[in-house]
Amino acid sequence: MTDATVGVTLADIEAARSVLQDVTIRTPIEESRWLSALAGGPVLLKCENLQRTGSFKARGAYLRISRLTPEERSRGVVAASAGNHAQGVALAASLLGIRSTVFMPEGAPIPKEKATRAYGADVVFEGRFLEDSLRAARAFEAESGAVLIHPFDHVDIVAGQGTCGIEVVEQVPDLRTVLVPTGGGGLLAGMAIAIKSLRPDVRVVGVQAAGAAAYPASLAQGHPVALTTMKTMADGIAVGLPGEVTFAAVRDYVDDIITVSEESMSRALLALVERAKMIVEPAGAAAVAAMLDHPTAFETPAVAVLSGGNIDPLLLGKVIRHGMAAAGRYLNLRVNIPDTPGGLARLLGEVGDAGANVLEVMHERISPALHLDEVEVHLQLETRGEPHAERVLTRLRACGYRVFE
Repeated sequence: MTDATVGVTLADIEAARSVLQDVTIRTPIEESRWLSALAGGPVLLKCENLQRTGSFKARGAYLRISRLTPEERSRGVVAASAGNHAQGVALAASLLGIRSTVFMPEGAPIPKEKATRAYGADVVFEGRFLEDSLRAARAFEAESGAVLIHPFDHVDIVAGQGTCGIEVVEQVPDLRTVLVPTGGGGLLAGMAIAIKSLRPDVRVVGVQAAGAAAYPASLAQGHPVALTTMKTMADGIAVGLPGEVTFAAVRDYVDDIITVSEESMSRALLALVERAKMIVEPAGAAAVAAMLDHPTAFETPAVAVLSGGNIDPLLLGKVIRHGMAAAGRYLNLRVNIPDTPGGLARLLGEVGDAGANVLEVMHERISPALHLDEVEVHLQLETRGEPHAERVLTRLRACGYRVFE
């Protein structure tokens, strides 16, 4: 154990559990039959999306704020967050009778902003990324005297999040692998310390969005390294620089860090809605995305943590459509047909007989690739997946149509 993780021990996490007993809930573990079938062994979901405030963040935030001195409490607290930590801080401050101010990046999900205000916090928008909001929160701290509640880089935050790790070990006694969505690393660090202290044989894997993966380069260089750019829909894990406390714990306790694409998270979110009846945000689906990408790479029983469920309904709709496209549920075609009465009707009849649903039709009559007696029809179809899409294409080509994807 390094100096940076001294003070974050299993005993501290167990003490945190006592503090949180009447504040947070012991979230359920649900077996996923469809993931288990893919993995060839039991895969379970740790449903932190069902936690109070909709994510694991309430664990660390309450523990940190509850340990402030009376003088510190009198000055209030300030935080920076894309939304989940914001809600945890706002709830904890409200329960403890403390003023709270939260800086959020521009474009933070509307439900997260509204929930944060509803828990009693003052919300200020600042910058495009979490690091911009964090700088503004530090400036507010210096100006007002409010105590900064860091979203991940503090021993109390790590200890609070670690209580989730104790629960997983208790709920799955024969546990072999745990996959944890990872941004700054607070949840991963806390869970890894707890799990490795209790079960050093269990493999702990952090999962990052490929467009915001700060840990691989940082671990390779031996210290936290800031990303120069980030682009991901997973705002809950869009953190460009690991913390000192969390980096040391991840380096010392975590077995692997892997990344997942936006398409993989979309597919995972869609699958969770369809198969598990679980609403999660893109960050919360990251561990399941890793399971779908590499279904046989993790020894089972394996637990995928659903870290949060706070998603804007508008974004949910977009992500579901993106996930359907990534899963081959949409098929976009260009088909050349005779420019004669009934030509389009015959094409659409073949599409319908093939079991595909027509979402959109558009004509193109001016193209050097068309014969004089042809028209190009652009079709957007809804299918039942890639095998069905291939059957639709085969049928149209067998009917003599020139089809271009």
